[in-house]
Amino acid sequence: MSKSSQREDHLKALYALGESQPSSWVSTTQMASHLGVKPPSVTAMVQVLAELGWAEHRPYHGARLTPTGRKLALSLVRKHRLWETFLVARLGFGWEEVHDIAEQLEHVDSVELVKRLDAYLGHPQSDPHGDPIPKADGTFHPEGEVFVLAELNPLVRCEVKAVREGSDATLSAMSAKGIALGSVLMPSQIEALPAAWLDQLMVCKTVDDGSAD
Repeated sequence: MSKSSQREDHLKALYALGESQPSSWVSTTQMASHLGVKPPSVTAMVQVLAELGWAEHRPYHGARLTPTGRKLALSLVRKHRLWETFLVARLGFGWEEVHDIAEQLEHVDSVELVKRLDAYLGHPQSDPHGDPIPKADGTFHPEGEVFVLAELNPLVRCEVKAVREGSDATLSAMSAKGIALGSVLMPSQIEALPAAWLDQLMVCKTVDDGSAD
């Protein structure tokens, strides 16, 4: 892996781990666990990101993105999710097959390519896993009200909108059960799902059309 790809992977990891609280510090231990590497190598790379002006680094606190770093990270997220969409929508890959391939393609540095890819796909708002695709300016399209399936109480008819942190094996198992984005789940179906899936499936409530449960 090239040095630039390593920098970008660490940048994206910092974004992913700090996304819910952009101003908070992310520890190098968290980043190491996320990337599957050793903490000392993360510390060295975070120092590089700080030298580039992409991150702030404070010993014993961790790191957080600068505005410039966040913009670059969102660009990587945008490319990754567009490539995942292309692989599923145009090349027929399963949603469980595309993450690792997109991890490689996201490092292709061509603004024009990404612009044309986005246009070719019809400017999609979300990827095959339901994750929102950042727009070119780093903002997101407005999202409707979605819930973690485990928090849906009482159980009602709902539609699958996204899968969060689903491994390839989990996505494959969901596909085998006929679960995909847009799938409608009835209460009896929800009760039969593995408990772990209830924390991974993001859903929205749907209007009951009168069909039997």
